[in-house]
Amino acid sequence: VSLLGAGSCLETLEKGKPLIVVINDKLMDNHQLELAKQLHRDGYVLYCNCSTLVETLQSMDLSALKPFPPGQPEKFALFLDKVFGLQ
Repeated sequence: VSLLGAGSCLETLEKGKPLIVVINDKLMDNHQLELAKQLHRDGYVLYCNCSTLVETLQSMDLSALKPFPPGQPEKFALFLDKVFGLQ
């Protein structure tokens, strides 16, 4: 279980750990909810808020979560090379 920060989420997912993210629904312009919903739609995490955490823990099925694909930093490096005209 983690409070949702993009770095924390990705680090946990990259280590192959199942993850339930807890949204701080009091934040204005809640980017946490957007990220959690997308990761949930993609099948990588479960999410809830503080008031639904116990219910989520009682009903969760971690076996339904998909493994997060490994990063591909070489693709990002190639993109930067093209942007800066190095390739």
